[in-house]
Amino acid sequence: MSDKISSQSSMDLVARYSANNYHPLPVVIAKGKGAWVYDLEGKRFMDMLSAYSSLNFGHCNDELIATAKEQLERVTLTSRAFHNDQWGPFCEGLAKLCRMECVLAMNTGAEAVETAIKTARRWGYLRKKIPENKAKIICCEGNFHGRTTTVISFSTDPKARAHFGPYTPGFSLVPYGDLAALEKAIDLETAAFLVEPIQGERGIVPPPPGYLQAALELCRKHNVLFIADEVQTGLGRTGTTFVCEYEGIQPDMYILGKALGGGIMPISAVVSSWDILGVFSPGDHGSTFGGNPFACAIACKVIEILNRQTFQKNAKEQGDYFIKKLQTQNLSTVKEVRGRGLLIGIEIHTHKGPARQYCESLFAQDLLCKDTQEQVIRLAPPLNITRQEIDWALERLIKVLQ
Repeated sequence: MSDKISSQSSMDLVARYSANNYHPLPVVIAKGKGAWVYDLEGKRFMDMLSAYSSLNFGHCNDELIATAKEQLERVTLTSRAFHNDQWGPFCEGLAKLCRMECVLAMNTGAEAVETAIKTARRWGYLRKKIPENKAKIICCEGNFHGRTTTVISFSTDPKARAHFGPYTPGFSLVPYGDLAALEKAIDLETAAFLVEPIQGERGIVPPPPGYLQAALELCRKHNVLFIADEVQTGLGRTGTTFVCEYEGIQPDMYILGKALGGGIMPISAVVSSWDILGVFSPGDHGSTFGGNPFACAIACKVIEILNRQTFQKNAKEQGDYFIKKLQTQNLSTVKEVRGRGLLIGIEIHTHKGPARQYCESLFAQDLLCKDTQEQVIRLAPPLNITRQEIDWALERLIKVLQ
């Protein structure tokens, strides 16, 4: 953003954000580094949102910026009609990271979810031999997979669904973490089970221990695809590259986005096997910008960094420390602290008021957090956050929440 923007115009923008209630902690960002961002007046804030989980490696990561600049000197955009020299390395690197065989790139997480739905339905018809137009996908109550028309059709969030109908058919819902309900919902027309390994927008809700592994076994038993939406949780956020690793499972399909572009360029992907993604032929599905060389170059660097495992290790160590510290404070406003790695939810007692007011108080303490589902403060700092920075944040959290 230009430094020539006046203080008054930036305050007008803040006022508009505040008026429409979209962002609880408006701040016009002029620059950033690591876990820190600055407004146009030079005031510093700690980013506990990671730009909505898109900046796993921190603001203005030196390696990612260098990669972006290098690619800017070369071709930055080709449509899907042309190949580029970043496409192959990106696909190979991401497939290996996921222990899969092939990649289909899109731009946003919601696009990747839509792609996974199309893939599962076509797989159901061509591989499982489900009667045409009968394929069903099972999802979980409390889910968040995006805001497109099809995706909100299986949402249970009134804010996402209200006044956007008619809704897309072909989906059924089961309670999150309920294996018996999942097994009961599966029938011969079920093509896939779509699940978040941790429900992020719902308030950082992990499933019961062993749930993911048992759900995968159910899917295998009934020839149903297990699709893991790790757009928010994947790529190091929880202390492992993917949350699925905690239960030692390999899904049939990963949905990835957000941090895949390093916070610089939107890029998302569905990653799976040839048997599954191979249901597409050239021209069946695509995206004008999906797999463009600029985004792919940055994603290649993201994959290289993840292969070092340093950010995953730091996320686990600092996250374990962060969660334990919060859980042992006996804060009067706090009902529960939960999460994995550096994806943390602080649930506020209802009689203590909504989470938003605490986020606003933390904003006044130079800490950027986000409320979700009325009562939960969501913390998702960059994965390079230090112990000293966490202690700085803890001091302010304890002061506001005690």
